[in-house]
Amino acid sequence: MSTILLSICIATYNRADFIAETLDSIIPQLTNDIELLIVDGASTDETENVIRKYTDSNQHVRYVRLTSKGGVDQDYCKSVELARGEFCWLFTDDDILKPGAIAAVKAAIGEGNCLVVVNAEVCDSELTETLVTRKIDAYKDEQFSADDMERMFVMALNHLSFIGAVVIRRSLWLSRERELFYGTEFVHVGVIFQKPLPEPAVIISEPYVCIRYGNGQWKSRGFEVWMFKWPNMVWSFTHISDKAKRLITRRKPWRNLAILLYERGIGAYSAHHYRKYISALPLLGLWKLCAWFIARFPEKLLANLLYYFCRILMPDKMFLYDLNANR
Repeated sequence: MSTILLSICIATYNRADFIAETLDSIIPQLTNDIELLIVDGASTDETENVIRKYTDSNQHVRYVRLTSKGGVDQDYCKSVELARGEFCWLFTDDDILKPGAIAAVKAAIGEGNCLVVVNAEVCDSELTETLVTRKIDAYKDEQFSADDMERMFVMALNHLSFIGAVVIRRSLWLSRERELFYGTEFVHVGVIFQKPLPEPAVIISEPYVCIRYGNGQWKSRGFEVWMFKWPNMVWSFTHISDKAKRLITRRKPWRNLAILLYERGIGAYSAHHYRKYISALPLLGLWKLCAWFIARFPEKLLANLLYYFCRILMPDKMFLYDLNANR
């Protein structure tokens, strides 16, 4: 049996409608030193039947069905534990790998990096329109020494909220604290940044991944994820300066009423979220009254108002896409 250099690890759950397109983008790029490992968190739809068609016809594809869904953090950790490769690419179950991606990653691995961050473009949910051409605004590969974590943090972290960007040495992953980050939704970020890396890392500037935007399974939990879990993760790293963290996210983004307006406009913030996350907090009465009012403002009306405001004054394609989807 050939030595496996790279395991492409996909943790999936109920993605029968999308995962075939993902696999079709990966399999033509597989070579004898690459395996594709799919860990299924006990899907209840046709995901298993879709994947079996690929395992039956391709020796490089492995499928493991778990007895229960552990959650995104636990299931990706399980995929790394089960992987046979020296490196693991923690890929997603609904996005697309562009031609040449695996060859570029293998080249980066060969240069002695323990971590490879793969740039991506962002497309709409149908993959017909490009919303962002490069998640990391870089046009040449960027190398980071082992003691250059903060610069990589600033340059890459916003993109690294997307787990499909991560290619990491398996032994490094397994040597680090993981259970501490279960339930955060961003275990990979915790693994990477909990302490300095032992070897160099690199960002591949070419966007070799196409992200299917607006299709995340945590969409219904978006307020909790982006207002609490993500900033809590970003601000948890004691060896990263507060200045660097502020470049990624506010410590408490929900304190900004403009952000609450946007969250309400895209349907992520409601009276339920106010009661669950904000009502009991010891905050100024006027601010809480404004937060209460925003939570009850007519959602569709606000989406339309913000859509036309943003379209004229700050035409960000992703903002407009989110708002338009809720109009």
